[in-house]
Amino acid sequence: MTAENALKKHASGNALYLRTPILDGKDSTAKRQEIADYFNFTFERYESLFEVLKSDEGFYQKSIPLRHPLIFYFGHTATFFVNKMLLAGLIDKRINPKFESMFAVGVDEMSWDDLNDEHYDWPAVEEVKAYRQQVKTMINKVIQKAPLKLPIDWDNPWWAILMGIEHEQIHLETSSVLIRQQQLEWIKPHPKWRPFTKSSAAPQNSLVAIPAGKVSIGKDYADTTYGWDNEYGQHEAEIDNFQASKFLVSNQEFLAFVEDDGYQTDSYWQPEGLEWRQFTQAEHPTFWLKTKQGWQLRLMTECVAMPWDWPVDVNYHEAKAFCEWKAKQTGESVRLPTEDEWYRLYDHAGVEEIAEEQAAANIHLDYAASSCPVNEFKHGDLFDVVGNVWQWVETPTYPFDGFKVHPIYDDFTTPTFDGRHNLIKGGSWISCGNETRRTARYAFRRHFFQHAGFRYVVSDAEVEEHGSNYETDSMLSQYAEFHYGDSYFDVPNFPQTLASLAVEQLGEHKKGKALDIGCAVGRASFELAKHFDHVTGVDFSARLINLGVQMAQQGVVRYTITDEGELVHYEERRLDQLGLDKVAEKVEFMQGDACNLKPIYTGYDLILAANLIDRLYKPAQFLKTIHERLNSGGMLLLASPYTWLEAHTEPAQWLGGFKKDGESFTTLDGLKALLEPHFDLVRGPESVPFVIRETSRKFQHTLSEVTVWKRKT
Repeated sequence: MTAENALKKHASGNALYLRTPILDGKDSTAKRQEIADYFNFTFERYESLFEVLKSDEGFYQKSIPLRHPLIFYFGHTATFFVNKMLLAGLIDKRINPKFESMFAVGVDEMSWDDLNDEHYDWPAVEEVKAYRQQVKTMINKVIQKAPLKLPIDWDNPWWAILMGIEHEQIHLETSSVLIRQQQLEWIKPHPKWRPFTKSSAAPQNSLVAIPAGKVSIGKDYADTTYGWDNEYGQHEAEIDNFQASKFLVSNQEFLAFVEDDGYQTDSYWQPEGLEWRQFTQAEHPTFWLKTKQGWQLRLMTECVAMPWDWPVDVNYHEAKAFCEWKAKQTGESVRLPTEDEWYRLYDHAGVEEIAEEQAAANIHLDYAASSCPVNEFKHGDLFDVVGNVWQWVETPTYPFDGFKVHPIYDDFTTPTFDGRHNLIKGGSWISCGNETRRTARYAFRRHFFQHAGFRYVVSDAEVEEHGSNYETDSMLSQYAEFHYGDSYFDVPNFPQTLASLAVEQLGEHKKGKALDIGCAVGRASFELAKHFDHVTGVDFSARLINLGVQMAQQGVVRYTITDEGELVHYEERRLDQLGLDKVAEKVEFMQGDACNLKPIYTGYDLILAANLIDRLYKPAQFLKTIHERLNSGGMLLLASPYTWLEAHTEPAQWLGGFKKDGESFTTLDGLKALLEPHFDLVRGPESVPFVIRETSRKFQHTLSEVTVWKRKT
């Protein structure tokens, strides 16, 4: 879109807000101009938001105790450009190092009672305005002169510019919420931020039947529009038929819940929601004001008589409590939709992406700076599938299959993969750019306010829980990388190598059952399952076993691995990528003590004990009876670096590594003494190397001695 197109007007008299650009094409000169237009329009519109403050003093008064004052957000988006463009190599020096530290990191409102009273020596408003102009000038110079190769994908340095613009779009919205929460004495109306004035009686809500169907979600990395990391990957789901409310829940519909003591009835509230309600002493939605003249609604720059036909603004806890109340009133299974169900609504309603013309929804600031009646914008059988207010859903955010972290913004999404941040869908009246697209995925803490409301559904389908957490324990992460991650220094994957060696040694021998004792997080168990009818992985550590169980059940593990100090990066490993997804059903994991195995562990054609014996408290006890668990002709594969440590095994229990009768007695000597009554040594000893990554520059390189023993017939 060119600067000339940007002058299109809509009903409010403002220029039609520029859309997020398509990032491919053949004309780099035209693309530079398009991105420049998009940047300047967004940058200037963001600044105009702060013109609603009556005086400089309003910049320094906190809207709510849990967030920085508005001066931070005024400077933050400019600083973001500088920091990300430095990382991308588009610039080589800072503009104002002090500002670029002070304005870099906001208060992440991780809990509603985690008050932050830390003192900041904020600069004057005029200083921040001047800084923003310096940044604006710098970015325009970069857009004019930096080498540009199309398309712009997320490996392209120009991605940082788009990232900065879309980041400012996000803060356009979040800052507007803070302004709405600011004391009205610091706020004034503004011609660019005029609300809707239309309101009448609220329509009666009803249920619309939504037929069953399949939803496919997730951006491809070849997509030609900007996206945040959590949008990429693949997810598909089959959705049963359900019913959805025709309209978003209006202020009028929510009033019935308020008047029926909904805020005083504990049984409607989930534990977390009840805790929030009791802490805040909430008795009605936060933007409702009870006055002598009746209910009023706080908008961004003014209070108005309650528009009963506008959607109610609430957090997740309030929306969820309403659904519980509604379920009790109707006897139906009323709840919020899942993310998948929202996409089914989107597809069923035939909603189209927001194009250059004025949107058929209250979105992208195409109409006014507020909500509007819930029956204003029709989408198929429904209203406001997108726009007006965001819609809370039941689903906490989680990564799609194939999710990757962007290297210059590695903490945009991953901190929210904690089961505590629920997705909001559809956008609001102020959602612009990337926020308006079907693929957009934004999530907030459940007590958060974000121009968000909800619609409800009636469905008996269970809400699917998606695993999202990244394992951060360093030991577990190292094991996950050791088993499922990259190979280092051309050393093959150790569990895979051992499994292949065992299968090779068995040859044509029966391959019914295998036992992977000391299986850790389970890679060898899956590898063996390619050849055996059934594999049991046993480990003493429940923490390790849990990762194997997760891989078997979900086909994926996610973990952080250390680069240096506190710096980490994020990994996702999948069974299908390793060619092991088809055998997962043949693997089971159990917690057990190798020195005291239960009688059920018997009848095996192979027992693999990798890097185990020098970690046992009584290794001889394990070895003396292991033959009883093997079928005749079955194989026992032992691998160990023989790292005998008192922390694991008392010296009196060591199998070797000491002087006996004045001569060196090795662990192999001890193995022979214990195993030869029941086994023949058929392979080895041979050294098999393995590498364990500790940081990006520190690795353990170890040789494990492997021996293969065949049970005598």
